[in-house]
Amino acid sequence: MSILRTVLEDIPIPQMVRIRQKFDATRLDNLAEVLEKELQQPGAIDRIKPGQQVAVAVGSRGVANIALFTKVTIDAIKQAGGHPFIVPCMGSHGGATAEGQKDVLHHLGVTEEAMGAPIRSSMEVVKIDELPNGLPVYVDKIASEADAIVVINRVKPHTAFRGRIESGIMKMIAIGLGKQKGAEACHQLGFKYMAENVPAMATIMIEKLPIVFGVALVENAYDETCRIEVLPAEQIEAREMVLLEEAKARLPKILFDQIDVLVIDYIGKNISGDGMDPNVTGRYPTPYAHGGPDVSKMIVLDLTPETKGNANGVGTADFTTQRLVDKMDRAATFVNGLTSTVCAPTKISTTLDNDFYAIKAGVKTCNILDYTKCRLVRIQDTLHLGEIEISVNLLEEARKHADIEILTEPYDLQFDSEGNLVK
Repeated sequence: MSILRTVLEDIPIPQMVRIRQKFDATRLDNLAEVLEKELQQPGAIDRIKPGQQVAVAVGSRGVANIALFTKVTIDAIKQAGGHPFIVPCMGSHGGATAEGQKDVLHHLGVTEEAMGAPIRSSMEVVKIDELPNGLPVYVDKIASEADAIVVINRVKPHTAFRGRIESGIMKMIAIGLGKQKGAEACHQLGFKYMAENVPAMATIMIEKLPIVFGVALVENAYDETCRIEVLPAEQIEAREMVLLEEAKARLPKILFDQIDVLVIDYIGKNISGDGMDPNVTGRYPTPYAHGGPDVSKMIVLDLTPETKGNANGVGTADFTTQRLVDKMDRAATFVNGLTSTVCAPTKISTTLDNDFYAIKAGVKTCNILDYTKCRLVRIQDTLHLGEIEISVNLLEEARKHADIEILTEPYDLQFDSEGNLVK
């Protein structure tokens, strides 16, 4: 790596300041109470009959308060006389293995002990139909044998396509409940047709499976729950379309339109299916989605512990670190591309020794004449955008923005003896 260090040695790293970005902070504080009340609405828990085996489908994303929502739902099912059990509802995540998916739930706090219900994890599926275009429709075999199915998920913009239905209850049904084979089938014709195939598959599954209701969640820009709605099966599609628009309006963002270098401390499947949310970074894995800032060069430094080595999204960045690459579970990462058919995010981007040289590489290649003028932004991850760091070259713009508060004087980024940022 000596030649790389020689090339990068004289590249400056700009001084930084910490800022606070202000978003609508509307949130719900009495979460359990709100959900309990929603579950008592007609078309919800009243559809659970005594003695029924009820599959509660729980996914893998970093949904705020997911363990609490799962527990409240399970308790309500028990009170209605049902016998709830949990099924991992996450397509190919967890390395596309039954044990891996159960382990993902454990990391989210959804354990058998905490929930008071068994987790029945299997990758076995049954085919229940096919779309007019020939795509098969699969469902988790264990869930298909239940007397009733309940689905819990957050509604938000998808990271790779745009449509009236994107990421939410419908996608959870079509792809999550379909396990690896269902996810593979839904992705087989590519993201160009996902906006059609996801709701089409979910509609068939709602018609043919005992799906009784969905628990739909919307989060604010601070990763906090701001809306909880329990949707009877026949209302899921129509209501989710409305919730999607609210979720889009509440999406956190970086309040600068043009960025020379974006540094992201952590990526992971618990942050986004793409490791980092392209709606925030402006870097999409397909041409079928858009939005976000214009970023010249992007750097990802490390993986979250929760992602368990799955580095999906690293290929979307221009540079990464040897530390991240060493933590990669390549099989778990590559299966994402094989399932989704979008393989660019699972490639390994240009790898530097450490944070110090990765950031220098971003500055050197960001296509500006004067490196000292670099507009650099550093974020922890794409879920946490309340407080971020910006280079001094963005200060003038920041001072003019009504929703930005400058918190510090300029300072130099600090690196440890290994050349990695001191967090």
